Amino acid sequence: MKGGNLVAAAFALTALSYGLARFAYGLLLPQIRADLSLGAGAAGWIGGGAFGAYCIGIAFASLAGAKLGERATAMLAGFAATAGVGLVALAPSALVLAAAIALAGLSTGFTSPPLASAVAREFSEHTRPKANGMINAGTAAGIVFSGAAALALAAAWRELYALFTLIGVAVTAWLWFAMPAGSPGREIGCVSPRTLARPGLAGLCAAAFLMGASSTAIWTFGADMLRGEFSFPEARIPLAWIALGLGGLAGALTGILVARFGIGSVHRAALLAMALGYGLLMAATAAPLLAFAAMALFGAAYIVSSGVLLIRGTMLLQDQPQLGLGIPFLAIAVGQTAGAPLFGTMLEGAGAWAALSMSAAIACGAMVWRMSDDAPSS
Repeated sequence: MKGGNLVAAAFALTALSYGLARFAYGLLLPQIRADLSLGAGAAGWIGGGAFGAYCIGIAFASLAGAKLGERATAMLAGFAATAGVGLVALAPSALVLAAAIALAGLSTGFTSPPLASAVAREFSEHTRPKANGMINAGTAAGIVFSGAAALALAAAWRELYALFTLIGVAVTAWLWFAMPAGSPGREIGCVSPRTLARPGLAGLCAAAFLMGASSTAIWTFGADMLRGEFSFPEARIPLAWIALGLGGLAGALTGILVARFGIGSVHRAALLAMALGYGLLMAATAAPLLAFAAMALFGAAYIVSSGVLLIRGTMLLQDQPQLGLGIPFLAIAVGQTAGAPLFGTMLEGAGAWAALSMSAAIACGAMVWRMSDDAPSS
């Protein structure tokens, strides 16, 4: 594929910022909670802080990234991810951990808009969905790696975050050579009320918000529930996380699936699969092996769903690709910011079954907003 080095480096940055800096927190939360004496509610607020920082980062990158250029913004993402995971490795208290996780979350906000802009610059309209789908699947690769590393290092969370820091340094250096410099100083198109009122954008944001709110069940509390609620052996939790990431690799096919079945059909199927994944996880109390199937199904559903939102957003705002990606991803993050403490509170007060049932209902609610394959005129 033309631009293969760009796609590979963008894939690596996505794996770093999303898979390691942001979502590894959920995998390692049981050990972190034990070492730092965190309750489920506090853990949820820390996870929500990462999603809140993501909102700030994606808003900044979507609106100011055009002035900085794709390379500078992507490297800013690499720096933030590396500093965030490095600070987690050293965190002596919950307060420092919260700041570190927020910094790591900030990196994910900086990541996607410059990558979408670079793809729009370097690829034709026909090949962009495939490139964006492959880059978005970097999240899954990072999750697989974090699970494998946790298995190898017996989930020693400080050592794992130190390893992630070294990886961050290497990926950030790679970005300098792979990313187009862009045109720093150029102006992004005006974010006018007319832009925000484009047909389909409000429904896209509503669906993204609900999908994000639902997803925190796994991203923040998946490993914690396996350990505490479902009595999963400690050694099997990284294996479940690997299953989550391997399922997510299906996200690389999002562009192909959309071309074959259409945006609306693929997204409804992904949301239904998320809800079914929660149901399988609840059934894992009777059949523990179902937990692996549940995690794999959720991983595939989440990456495909977020990929569809990305494709639809850039379709609605073809003239402003950073905003086309930034707006739905911001809506996902706002949903996750609200969903993490909500799920943590529900988990602590009513138990895993009630909390997972709530998340499944939220995912199904996101199907109310249908998405077409047509790009409206601007």
